[in-house]
Amino acid sequence: MNPGPEDPAGFRPGHRTRAGELGTWWSAVTADGRPGGALRFSPESVADPGARRRLAGAVTADLGLARGGRSGLLPIADLVAAGDDVWLLTAEPAAPTLADLLSEPPAAHGPGPGGAAAILVETAQTLLTLHAASLAHGALHPGTVVIAADGSALLAERGLAGALRDRPAAPEHDVAAWASLATELAARWAAPYPEAAGLLERAAATASARGLAQARDVLLAGRDLLPDGFAGRDRLAEAARRRQAEATLPPGPVPGAPLPDEGGIATLLPAAAGGGRAGGDESTVLGFGSGAPAETEAARIWRGGRDRSSGAASRGRRASRGRVRRGRTALASVIIALMVVAGVLVWLFREPADPGTPLAVTGVRVTAPKKPQGCGTTVRITGVLSTNGSAGRIRYQWRRSDRRTPTEQTEEVEAGRTSHEVTLLWTVRGDGDFRGIATLRVLSPLPKGGKLQGRATFVYRCKS
Repeated sequence: MNPGPEDPAGFRPGHRTRAGELGTWWSAVTADGRPGGALRFSPESVADPGARRRLAGAVTADLGLARGGRSGLLPIADLVAAGDDVWLLTAEPAAPTLADLLSEPPAAHGPGPGGAAAILVETAQTLLTLHAASLAHGALHPGTVVIAADGSALLAERGLAGALRDRPAAPEHDVAAWASLATELAARWAAPYPEAAGLLERAAATASARGLAQARDVLLAGRDLLPDGFAGRDRLAEAARRRQAEATLPPGPVPGAPLPDEGGIATLLPAAAGGGRAGGDESTVLGFGSGAPAETEAARIWRGGRDRSSGAASRGRRASRGRVRRGRTALASVIIALMVVAGVLVWLFREPADPGTPLAVTGVRVTAPKKPQGCGTTVRITGVLSTNGSAGRIRYQWRRSDRRTPTEQTEEVEAGRTSHEVTLLWTVRGDGDFRGIATLRVLSPLPKGGKLQGRATFVYRCKS
């Protein structure tokens, strides 16, 4: 499988890898240039469509928690398939892990007992949130605790091992794993401080006897026994940044990296709210536009149910707004009128761009229809290129997620305009569900060493 410059799903592979129980973790760069992560599952573990369905269900549950404003899990961007490969894409790096920090020799800049307590308090709270939602992690150990750049502890791979093996995780296993983690941290990071080590060991014993909530409270109540309180989180942040800096390499694809071209991938997550279709394990094959490549396994999408309802909260906020007093309304009207007048004056007296100034593109914005598109639809995707107002030529490309080769185009821009609109028409036919990703990338002019691109997604649903 040939590596592509961006992929999967807009993610670009990095140079760092680490082996895990479920597959191989890769460092990655997201479509908007931020660091992320990508887990490539072992192909044999995801060969069964049922395993893929269960994976999608586990990821869907995590996304539901995130939409509810609950934190503590490594944020997930997507779950995609490409042939025999399945990738979990994360919106933040999946490294360093607690296992990475524990592998280092003791040093003065180590996180210490305060860092250990901070990790234990945060992971206990995350597990309590999961258990309250009738979920469990199922594979808690130092390799699945990610230390973020701000020093917070995020849990990765939640429920994935159980989904692949068709053995749902149980909360009591999480409690036992957390107690084991507390005992290990007491021995490794708190040994020079007997009172702090004793606090961590008491928390471990309390978890086994009375549960995580009481164990967390033991740590919080014993804060005075820690030599630096919970300031160890700052030391965790320092350690995480140091590990990332030591491993930093020039960005770009790795020769031989197994990341697929974006045109050969398909999301495994449901795109619409509500439950999945009754009957059948796979979605119906779709044909996307004219001249589409032959259907492959990568284009088949395994889906489960997901609820994306989000309107109730916003309606409640609108209903709770109080009545505004008349005097305040009048004052607001005057202020708005003055702002409008000022804006008109600025526009009238603005200086035109210097004819000798080269054209520069300063931003890219892409929009697509928010509502699901029906059978046989031509979807209109709009891109807006922001410029400095000079005249010139813009060279750009559209990349569709159902094709391997992008479409390159050139537009002449006249002076005096600071935005230029470009359009992609994408025709979708056939029965089934599909989520299309359109990426608009500027090729020239570009700032030195810069990259300008944006993307948008749409949902296609057809049941004839």
